[in-house]
Amino acid sequence: MTSRRKLPIGIQTFAKIRGEGCYYVDKTPLIARLAEQGSFYFLSRPRRFGKSLLIDTIAEAFAGQRALFEGGEAAVALGVDPAVANRPRLFLAEHWDWSQRHPVVRLSFAGGRLEQRSDLERSIRRQLRDNAHRLGVALSDPDDVAGSFDELITRAAEAHGQQAVVLVDEYDKPILDNLETPEVARAMREGLRNLYSVIKGRDADVRFAMLTGVSKFSKVSIFSGLNNLYDLTLDPAFGALCGYTEEDLDTVFAPEFEAAAAEGQPLDRAEVRRWYNGYAWGPTPVYNPFDVLLLLRMREFRAHWFETGTPTFLVQWLKQRGFFTPRLEQLWASEALLSAFDVDGIEPEAMLWQTGYLTIREHIITPRGPMYTLALPNHEVRTALNEALTIAWLPQPLGHQAQGASMRLYQALAQGDTAALKAHFERLFASIPHDWYRANPIAQYQGYFASVCYSHLASLGVEIIAEDVSNEGQCDLTVKHAGTAWVFEFKVVDGDQGTGEALRQLQAKDYAAKHRGAPGVERVIEVGVEFSRSKRQIVGWDVRSA
Repeated sequence: MTSRRKLPIGIQTFAKIRGEGCYYVDKTPLIARLAEQGSFYFLSRPRRFGKSLLIDTIAEAFAGQRALFEGGEAAVALGVDPAVANRPRLFLAEHWDWSQRHPVVRLSFAGGRLEQRSDLERSIRRQLRDNAHRLGVALSDPDDVAGSFDELITRAAEAHGQQAVVLVDEYDKPILDNLETPEVARAMREGLRNLYSVIKGRDADVRFAMLTGVSKFSKVSIFSGLNNLYDLTLDPAFGALCGYTEEDLDTVFAPEFEAAAAEGQPLDRAEVRRWYNGYAWGPTPVYNPFDVLLLLRMREFRAHWFETGTPTFLVQWLKQRGFFTPRLEQLWASEALLSAFDVDGIEPEAMLWQTGYLTIREHIITPRGPMYTLALPNHEVRTALNEALTIAWLPQPLGHQAQGASMRLYQALAQGDTAALKAHFERLFASIPHDWYRANPIAQYQGYFASVCYSHLASLGVEIIAEDVSNEGQCDLTVKHAGTAWVFEFKVVDGDQGTGEALRQLQAKDYAAKHRGAPGVERVIEVGVEFSRSKRQIVGWDVRSA
């Protein structure tokens, strides 16, 4: 068995990872390419995808810390403790001009929450002061945020005789943390716009600059004409700049999988892939690093990433907008729509994609420009997000009770028990008080009932196909589990009696034809479900089994 290393859980400092002999996925070939091909970059990735570690690695490279990139005898010759020098030599060790040492200016908004514009200004002034002290320069007017930033870049370059490197981590967090209070978010946006505008036109004194964050705020709204930043977000050559690839799991983390198998806790690679792979910003899908590291530590499949900070704001935001949750399975978006993100105008597609709850499934070139198909990336996000949505879509404590009854629902699907399935959903909607409907806008929109059914079923982890396309059109929902394909059509009716129209449409269009005789499908059950707009209950449940 290959020697195991320490799992770098929660470590975002490159020097600590290398100094403690942790596993490290070598992204330095891509860093070398960035330095060779350009100077000013922007990168958007979801939280916990390794952006902070990437920024720290870039900082150490430009600062000339060659020893951190070396391994073996070459590392020992540079003063590395022999006890930790037995580590892989990184690509950059022999593909970088180590004679050039650049002063590095670093800003980060990753830690803590800033709730007022004054807090933001104070944080920036402190960070500029710390940078100035570290780089051995003085600032003439520390109270002038933009002026001090500009002066810091100039004086650092002069003092060190090399162009400066400017790195900003989580550039947008002060805005995102305050989206629930738009007036504060706008104030944060203006403060950051004032800061980032300094980078424009600094080619003479800046060798390299990178801003990372979760969101792609429009350049008009926050970057104030800063059009010299090259957006790496959808560049296929850098799709794996953050995140782990399948090859990384096969090579770098092979000792962990070997150890798990040897200790009687094997981790099935197909299941690992189903749970955590699937994020795509280029041709190669990637894993969220946090998921992989927690899985290897705990050897337990669970929603590691989702549980560490999925904002209640996101769920409530979707709820307030009456988002039709089956759309999570497939959305279309243009490149402009994916970038349409600002305090006063955020599209659901942009919000869900940029925060990592949707990913790109297909990239299509059309006469109008690039178009993208978006979908949920993997099993973790599908089940955990829909569980949170089910709880939010229903009155409390009914939402939590619905999740508690999920095993009965799961068994009904597995056994093909149409009566039990009907009884479950009838109880669910009959339990909602009439007054709750009147007081909650979410219950007033046309797609409410279908959204609850979809999210409740999707939270079980069964195979879901929303708006399942056939040659005759598309049905609302297909659920495949334990050899059964359930084909659903939902209708909202005005009266208090079912009409049978939902099932008639299923039969007339024969949406289920594609599933009959398909591999792994032993039977097909067609279900027409009708909800009464006035009674707020299921009034029609018609079934045909074949």
